[in-house]
Amino acid sequence: MSDVHLQPATFTWRKEAFPAAHPAKVHQWIRTIDEQRMAGDMDEPDCVFFGAPLSRSSISPSGASEFPDYFRRSWKGFSTYNMDYDVDFSGMQVWDLGDAPMHGTDISLCHQSIRETSAAVHDMYRNSLIGGIGGDHSTTAMLVKGMKQIYPDSKIGILQFDTHLDLRDPSENGPTNGTPMRQLIEAGIVEGKHIHNIGLHGFYNTRDLIDYAKKKGVRYVPLRLARKQGLEQVIKEALAHLNDQVDMIYVTIDMDVLDMAFAPGVPAATTGGMQPGELLEAVFLAGSHDKVRAFDIVCLDPLRDTLNQATVQMGTSVFLTMICGLQIRGE
Repeated sequence: MSDVHLQPATFTWRKEAFPAAHPAKVHQWIRTIDEQRMAGDMDEPDCVFFGAPLSRSSISPSGASEFPDYFRRSWKGFSTYNMDYDVDFSGMQVWDLGDAPMHGTDISLCHQSIRETSAAVHDMYRNSLIGGIGGDHSTTAMLVKGMKQIYPDSKIGILQFDTHLDLRDPSENGPTNGTPMRQLIEAGIVEGKHIHNIGLHGFYNTRDLIDYAKKKGVRYVPLRLARKQGLEQVIKEALAHLNDQVDMIYVTIDMDVLDMAFAPGVPAATTGGMQPGELLEAVFLAGSHDKVRAFDIVCLDPLRDTLNQATVQMGTSVFLTMICGLQIRGE
């Protein structure tokens, strides 16, 4: 696989002339790939990520393509220490690779670029946790297809935090953000029985989609039942099942899994969803699992967020909590 060619991030922090030896803020800590090259330090990092700034394929009007930019702007408000888990991850290496190139009008070319970028990144960083910063949920199908291209003989499982099954038929409206799981099943990339969805609730999935999920063996636990059983236990059981069944796990976090009271910057936000603490605990558990090799954060529209960017801050917290989970692996 040839070297990946990503677009520079629209927004990057100008590092201080004399950065702290032990950076206390995330914007001081995360390095761009160009900074690493200039420093001559190209040892494989703990985590790399890139933006997939596409939202034209969203069923709901969405500016989720803006999230990678706003995500980077939010870093200055976060430290590299999480007191909830007593984890300081400042010693880890996390690199920002920039954004997958997007075509101005052609969605199919955008999807192709995301798939090719994912494949190139997975090929180059085989021992790193790889993150995709969306973008709408259609990007997930492309990110996983790129991963499968590099690991064709490996079984991939998916842990999905989502209000929706995302099993709509692509033949109806194209490869929208409502179709990624169905795309992956029908392309033979992921078996239905290797998809676990946690977060479904309320009136937001139709009976025909439930029937399709059952037919394909998709595993799901409605949020109401997950809370009764204990959300932590449900997530651990899902990870344990995937651990026994697959070679690597992909985690997709659709921010519409949150209750709309906590996520005003989500196009398809609903009532009755997860609370922020529940999602962060779920992500931490996922990040700490050895077989989790890649993840994404999707469907967050900064343009409809509050003035203090509450939803963007939550999306950044999700990313950093994944890093916290990565930090404690093997402890």
